[in-house]
Amino acid sequence: MTTTEIAEAYLAAFNQGDTAAMLDLVSEDIAHHVNEGGVRTGKETFSEFNAHMTRCYKERLEDIVVFGTADATRAAAEFTVCGEYLATDAGLPEAKGQTYKLPAGSFFTITSGKISRITTYYNLSNWIAQVSA
Repeated sequence: MTTTEIAEAYLAAFNQGDTAAMLDLVSEDIAHHVNEGGVRTGKETFSEFNAHMTRCYKERLEDIVVFGTADATRAAAEFTVCGEYLATDAGLPEAKGQTYKLPAGSFFTITSGKISRITTYYNLSNWIAQVSA
């Protein structure tokens, strides 16, 4: 698979809620850079993060555009996150089933056919304003 195909497969698995398929696409030492947070390292930590996200949020990515570098080591994706806030996440507003829609992007490093880094960005203040309204 090309870098863009790997990123597209990852995003498709995300939209299907298929965390097992997402895990199959990442390396054992995945570095997951979380928006306004630290770096989570390793497949087990990434799996725990996905379980937490699945409990708190139901999200679908729309308007996805994926870009890849000529050297086949990096990919980037721009998309719109359409979601529902299902369960209160620590330190964030109370969840009451609020819906939200916000632009976001993810950046991927591909090493030996696996995603070895994912960095995702979105506007947290925008999200908080939407779920607090």
